[in-house]
Amino acid sequence: MEGTTKKAEMVKLISAEGFEFVIDKQAAMVSQTIRNMLTSPGGFSETQQGQVTFPEISTHILEKICQYFYWSLQFASGKETEFHIEPEITLDLMMAANYLHC
Repeated sequence: MEGTTKKAEMVKLISAEGFEFVIDKQAAMVSQTIRNMLTSPGGFSETQQGQVTFPEISTHILEKICQYFYWSLQFASGKETEFHIEPEITLDLMMAANYLHC
């Protein structure tokens, strides 16, 4: 039975400082921008390598975005919980969310 178990696809999101977040592809697809990067035809490196680098998004903000992706999946499946955002990162987080369409 082990051979028939499908391993979840993972993607790597890389922050401006080079920190790597390895998350479920399904979670990353919450972002329309990341979805487009990973599924576009034409042989783009993001599609082939399963990784996306964000030279303008800091590690702290990208970490919060990854947390949001997982929270969004839980919310969509009916688990309603609060998503806490620290006031001091609100502006940076909003700018990143706008870019990522999430």
